[in-house]
Amino acid sequence: MVYTAKNKAIQVILKNILAWFASLLVLIPMALVVLNAFKADGETLNMSLSLPKQWIVSNFSTVIEKGKLPTSFLNSMLYAGAGMVITILFGSMAAYIFSRRRSKGMSLVYMYVVLGMVIPVNYVTLTHTMQTLKLTNTAVGIILLYVAMQTPFTVFLIYGFVSKIPVELDEAAILDGCNPFQLYWRVVFPMLKSAVVTAGVLCFLNCWNEFMMPLYFLHSSTKWPMTLAIYNFFGQYEMKWNLICADVLLTCAPVVVIYLLGQKYIVGGQTAGAVKG
Repeated sequence: MVYTAKNKAIQVILKNILAWFASLLVLIPMALVVLNAFKADGETLNMSLSLPKQWIVSNFSTVIEKGKLPTSFLNSMLYAGAGMVITILFGSMAAYIFSRRRSKGMSLVYMYVVLGMVIPVNYVTLTHTMQTLKLTNTAVGIILLYVAMQTPFTVFLIYGFVSKIPVELDEAAILDGCNPFQLYWRVVFPMLKSAVVTAGVLCFLNCWNEFMMPLYFLHSSTKWPMTLAIYNFFGQYEMKWNLICADVLLTCAPVVVIYLLGQKYIVGGQTAGAVKG
């Protein structure tokens, strides 16, 4: 018994050490960016973890002015916000249909949609399609690309939640006179709050952090999101790491806030619904 207790204690200590080590791997780069964002130009040449000799808040105003962040911020909000709303709207309805109609053909369609999570993007074909449809360098084109990228995971996630809702509720709503749209929006959708918030937050974060799609399909700098604004800013001020770190912080701030607001739904939603299939 004593030997077993010692083994368990050693395992707990080793797990804690491993957890602290993993946490440091994540926290050290974050601390590096935060500290250097408040330093003067000369202090950031070595990118050290030392505290700033003088905390310079004006770095952020300089970045906002020279990096044209207000325009990029509005662009990111438009692309990520519209992409999230459209994805949740159609993805949740698709997940409901897939969950309720368990025919062989519908199951094949569901698998085809979900495979979008793992199949790589063919940029040659996608570029030709975007040019043919005249969607290159347009906000509509980027939003549609975001929707296409995020729909497979959204359908997969919400599908598990819908599967937990008893079919008897659908039958009772139909007997009460609900048509298909009323059945979904008035009965089923309100019960998917946790799933919808989880999918919505994750979709927004993924769209906000997307870099490749805007780089390939947005040629005008006035339409660039925040991710491309950092890329452009780094090219102009590659030796001023204090300004680059300040730019990174301003870009990450909105997604950090949104994640913290929806954290409880994300943690509970992924464990409760995504494992059901």
